Amino acid sequence: MAEVKVPELAESITEGTISEWLKKAGDSVEKGDYLLELETDKVNVEIIAEHSGTLESIKKEAGDIVQVGETIAVIVQGKAAASYHKEEIKESLSPSKQEEPIKQGDLFQMEAVLATPAARKLAREKGINLCQVETDDRIGRVNKQDVKKTSKQAEKRRVPTFEQSSQIACDKPAEVMKMSRRRQTIAKRLVDVQHTAAILTTFNEVDMTAVMKVRKKRKEEFQKAYDVKLGFMSFFTKAVISALKTYPLLNAEVQGDHLLLKKYYDIGIAVSAPDGLVVPVVKNAERLNFAEIEREIMNLAMKARQAKLGLADLQGGTFTITNGGTFGSLLSTPILNAPQVGILGMHSIQYRPVAVDTERIEIRPMMYIALSYDHRIVDGREAVGFLVKVKELLEDPEKLLLEG
Repeated sequence: MAEVKVPELAESITEGTISEWLKKAGDSVEKGDYLLELETDKVNVEIIAEHSGTLESIKKEAGDIVQVGETIAVIVQGKAAASYHKEEIKESLSPSKQEEPIKQGDLFQMEAVLATPAARKLAREKGINLCQVETDDRIGRVNKQDVKKTSKQAEKRRVPTFEQSSQIACDKPAEVMKMSRRRQTIAKRLVDVQHTAAILTTFNEVDMTAVMKVRKKRKEEFQKAYDVKLGFMSFFTKAVISALKTYPLLNAEVQGDHLLLKKYYDIGIAVSAPDGLVVPVVKNAERLNFAEIEREIMNLAMKARQAKLGLADLQGGTFTITNGGTFGSLLSTPILNAPQVGILGMHSIQYRPVAVDTERIEIRPMMYIALSYDHRIVDGREAVGFLVKVKELLEDPEKLLLEG
């Protein structure tokens, strides 16, 4: 018999939530097979089997919080696995296990249902007829997860009661949903940073004419040369790095009564993923050219949307860029990504009338940009200067080549 335990994940991660079991009790497994997906506050991790045999029992179900080193399942190896199969089938068909108050005419059907003891126990507790439970098990065996799924489907068809949610009228249809572990962590961190940092936001606007002309002129050549599209993020990343070099306090970190002034530039790029916002990091961005930055951002965004980000992709980060403009945001006040002390918010590009001088008004593609910063160590002078520097570089992108 071999125990399946929650492995060591990273120094800062001590627990996780079981997101989904990929194997069911009674399934045969081979060494290296994926058993389950574990959701942590940073990434989802797939746990593999370290032994071949039969997954005898699952001790922790989907949604349960588990600690590193905790036993969550048992695998039976060799001859013991075959013996387990026989005992399981024998017990699942045993009339002595049938304690449900069902009609006499349904008794034979209930006995004929192939189900695990755990499934039968849960079905009794939930008042569910096993004959009505669907399963995709290869031999037609009903397991505990199948009963849970049937129970949840039944609950969704019911009107929530006052006990389920005191804020929902009992005569109104609604669904009570538990937040994912990542969403809970995001919520906690966003609240915590507003309690620990003195957040202030300053704004400016950028005329995107020059950047858009460069992109239009060079996009096909750039695509052919580097096999990646020339987007806005590389321009903003380069401009941010140059501004951080001029105003280094925005690349720092507060550690008690000290400041950690970072001489490297790991730029976090906020990405909307199915389970919530994540901020993968472009490491040593100051050493990368435009194509390398665009390629790295594209790869990280793809991994985020496929829930394939690793811990290394999310660790570190000295400054963050978030682009609400992809969703149509015109203006916002981004919240700091602790322990960082600065975050730049990009927004939608809109054509607006702009006074070029005292006599001319032209229609220009304009973008509002916002810098939220920790006023404990960054004063308004540095914050405003930072944004002006970013604005100047984007409105004259040739400077990025000289300063990059």
